[in-house]
Amino acid sequence: MEIREYAPADWPQVWPIIEEVVRAGDTFMYDPAMTQEQARGSWIESPPGLTIVAVGDGGTVTGTAKMGPNYPPPGAHVSSASFMVAASGRGQGTGRALVEYAVDWAKRHDYAGMQFNAVAASNEHAVRLYQRLGFQVIGTVPGAFAHPRLGRVGLHIMYLGF
Repeated sequence: MEIREYAPADWPQVWPIIEEVVRAGDTFMYDPAMTQEQARGSWIESPPGLTIVAVGDGGTVTGTAKMGPNYPPPGAHVSSASFMVAASGRGQGTGRALVEYAVDWAKRHDYAGMQFNAVAASNEHAVRLYQRLGFQVIGTVPGAFAHPRLGRVGLHIMYLGF
């Protein structure tokens, strides 16, 4: 698997991943009715941020991530990131590779840490992965995420200091 910077030619493979994840409505705070243009506008980062892709055998994009400052100044010294993996790429280390790339990127760009603002508590695979990589749940907003099957679940705020 190769992790590399997103190129506009990747969009035809990135959009189906975003569409699949967003339409499921069970992990992201995005409107499940989000259009392709809305997705492109919110997912493709401009500097100082970065969007990346995970590319598997045969050049297939199996995951994507975006990263950058969590907030504008005076909070721009803390980074944030979001990750999406195609169903076909799950369980193969794609998510872990994307998170490790994002953390390394943030360290290289002298961020003080990385904060995830809204991790659905029900997204147990992601929560466990983040914790294995050193992130801590620093707070949970009870019932802040309307899961399509489980009802209202908590949203974790997670942080990894550098």
